[in-house]
Amino acid sequence: MISTDKAPAAVGPYSQAVRAGNILFCSGQIPIDPATGELKTFDGNVAEQTKLVMNNLKAVLAARGLTFKDVAKTTIFLSDMGNFANVNEIYAAYFGDYKPARACVAVKTLPKNVDVEIEAIAYIEN
Repeated sequence: MISTDKAPAAVGPYSQAVRAGNILFCSGQIPIDPATGELKTFDGNVAEQTKLVMNNLKAVLAARGLTFKDVAKTTIFLSDMGNFANVNEIYAAYFGDYKPARACVAVKTLPKNVDVEIEAIAYIEN
């Protein structure tokens, strides 16, 4: 199990990430401020929510010495597919030229009624 105080603590019976062999499975991150544990909706600004989600995911990866370039696949969960373009723009900025495999789905609701959640699977070389 991987745990860091640089990302929000789990809000249920799960880990921030789990290593299985050379694979790191990162639980979905939502826009919670890791310093305060408070949900940050940014008055519905999905771009700002996505930045916090990506920073939280970055912190979980870093806890194992990984970066976004080690990510093999992500899954993005959206409360509304109308937010896709905004989320995609922020997401792309974090990955740069590297583009892991990805799925993106709209769901009826997300934990704490947030607009975006992102999970990742990364490869560990050592």
